[in-house]
Amino acid sequence: MFTDIGALELVTLVVLAVLIFGPDKLPKVIQDVSRFIRKIREFSDSAKQDIRSELGPEFKDFEFEDLNPKTFIKKQLTENEDLREIRSSLDLRKEINDVADSVNGHETETAAPSGGAGPDLVKKPADPAGDQRARFDIDAT
Repeated sequence: MFTDIGALELVTLVVLAVLIFGPDKLPKVIQDVSRFIRKIREFSDSAKQDIRSELGPEFKDFEFEDLNPKTFIKKQLTENEDLREIRSSLDLRKEINDVADSVNGHETETAAPSGGAGPDLVKKPADPAGDQRARFDIDAT
């Protein structure tokens, strides 16, 4: 629950609690707070049990932690066989290296889908001859 509180922050909270409640009332306040937290946990567990019993036997393995989007996505990605097969067939490093090679102008080992070499999209096309250039009308722009 308090995994992100450092030692200095904890000491500061203790000093503030002693200053606010005083050393005489502090043990009673701690007991009241711990009793309140215990009751909230019991209420939460009871509500979870009620929801599980109302959902029926087909949801007996239902975990409320699975409703967290991160947990749900992680569970779906690790348990789904189709996704495992796709992930194993996808070589992301090779794809990235191919893109980097084409951007840098290096030739790749893979051929174009048509079997021959496709157009080189990295190199600039040669300027057409003077009579093949498109006419440019300065007044039209």
